[in-house]
Amino acid sequence: MTAFQHALDQGPITPEKAFALFDALAPVDPDFLIGEWAGEPFATGHPMDGALEATGWRGKRFDSVDAVHPLLFDDGKGGTFAVHPGRFMGKPASGKAVERRAELETDQPAARLRSVLHRGQVTAAMVYDDLPIIDMFRRVDARTVLGVMDMRAMPLPYFFVLRRVS
Repeated sequence: MTAFQHALDQGPITPEKAFALFDALAPVDPDFLIGEWAGEPFATGHPMDGALEATGWRGKRFDSVDAVHPLLFDDGKGGTFAVHPGRFMGKPASGKAVERRAELETDQPAARLRSVLHRGQVTAAMVYDDLPIIDMFRRVDARTVLGVMDMRAMPLPYFFVLRRVS
């Protein structure tokens, strides 16, 4: 069992242990992320742990380095739809995003991929267009990355996992 899988299986770990795991992983080139990715939690005791999943969050889609849909949600019919992050985070509400689909959905990308220096490594990062958020990624394996969200005014990092959709 890998250290990553062990950490995922054991449940919440401290942000310090999550960063130690993150730092041990290989950096990611932005082109590696092109495609659709299913998201899942990586619990560290962050206040956002489980919050996205409770709203029907399903992952991210990277159409190109300049066209990223950072929030995909379950459409209730086996598919997904893209949500504008500013609309979603600007008016947080309980319940499933699909219930607010008419006001949240977008077909326009809302982020870009760039290479950034983060924690001593140059790696792929998703830079949101309209929000002070950058998600950095490290490679677990050919189909899995560990992400960490850096958001201005958020004192703790938020970790998450993305797995490539076939």
